[in-house]
Amino acid sequence: MWARTVGITATWLQRICCLPTAASAACWTSADCRSVTRPLIYTARGRCSTRLPGRRSARGTGALYDLVLALGERRGLRALRGAVLARASGRTLEIGAGTGLNVAHYPDAVTELVLTEPDAEMARRLRRRAGATAVVVEADAAALPLADASVDTVVSTMVLCTVPDPAATVAELRRVLRPGGSLLFIEHVRAGTPRAARAQRRWARPWAIVAGGCRCDRDTLATLGAHFDVTDVARHRWRGMPAIVQPLIAGRAA
Repeated sequence: MWARTVGITATWLQRICCLPTAASAACWTSADCRSVTRPLIYTARGRCSTRLPGRRSARGTGALYDLVLALGERRGLRALRGAVLARASGRTLEIGAGTGLNVAHYPDAVTELVLTEPDAEMARRLRRRAGATAVVVEADAAALPLADASVDTVVSTMVLCTVPDPAATVAELRRVLRPGGSLLFIEHVRAGTPRAARAQRRWARPWAIVAGGCRCDRDTLATLGAHFDVTDVARHRWRGMPAIVQPLIAGRAA
């Protein structure tokens, strides 16, 4: 029992900074599901989803993940999710949806929803939380199984800190977004003050080791700006989390 507890806790530590999300909208029809370009599985409940080869954390990781992030949610992140996601509309894609912490925040203007998550254990919890409102796809954010210019809104919350190649991931988001569409984001980033940025650089490697490759010192705003016109951005703090990951940006890009 002790060994299992240690294993689950270690896996959770590797996921702590990946904070993803999910949604609420009408479930895709069979024809809509065929626009996802990988094999589909139709579940006993009539939902459609895709399962692709990927990684799997220890069982119970999703529950621990939600528990540890609960303080940050109560101290402001839940409200920030609601404010940012209120602008989602049409066919919406969320990358790195994790356990589905955005599920309750998608507005009625979202007509179709696809949630991607590369970790099978996190996707298992995500499916339960999303219910019949979305297609859940086990896929990497840098290789999305969607056609070019096929979605109206893309959502990324606490994902670009951890992807191996953020530039390639953002380019992939650009590919699937329709002209005139919106990228809505909440990401933790390099601090704006020299002292805080130095602390992030000092702790970047140890943090990445325990947080599954998450980088606390990435200049994510510059990465977004290389592929998108960032039309709206505000700085916030991720209260209830370690200081090196507290600096946040939230907004919209087109």
